Amino acid sequence: MSDLQLIEQCKHCDRKAQMTLYTKYCNGMFIIANRYLRDTAAAEDAMQDAFIKAFQKLSQFNGDVTFGAWLKRIVINTCLDSIKSKKMELQSLNTEVFTMVDENDDWTIADEATVSEVLAAIETLPVNYRLTVKLFLLEGYDHQEISEILQISENASRTYLHRGKAKLKEKLKHLRYGTGY
Repeated sequence: MSDLQLIEQCKHCDRKAQMTLYTKYCNGMFIIANRYLRDTAAAEDAMQDAFIKAFQKLSQFNGDVTFGAWLKRIVINTCLDSIKSKKMELQSLNTEVFTMVDENDDWTIADEATVSEVLAAIETLPVNYRLTVKLFLLEGYDHQEISEILQISENASRTYLHRGKAKLKEKLKHLRYGTGY
């Protein structure tokens, strides 16, 4: 059964269709939630809350994007709300050192770096850089979307991404030196 058929049934409060849709997307949405919250229980809670919101707002789903993309946005926003509620506020931008970032800055890392090493390095970044880097590199959002999600300016998004990438590159470079490569 297609997502659109399931969604239509879910709009009529069909519990079987809701369970089928949930089962189809729960693992992927949990991975996304866990990526942001880094706590299994908190990620499960956020994922559950996101599904509840999605089922309550199914009438707003108009099919201009896939259901998975629509749901992913709800999961990410739920995670960000959770982070904000824990008083993990984004640091304000120091305007004295504000610089315009070149959109085409070259960012490469050593081929030897594994995905798990890069993900671990991302987790060590300050929260404002970490969230921006994840939204841009892992989720594929552009700076306009990031600015809306995090409620920051597009320039702040570019700056956070640039600085986050620089910190990542430095962390991964030290990792290489420490392992004898």
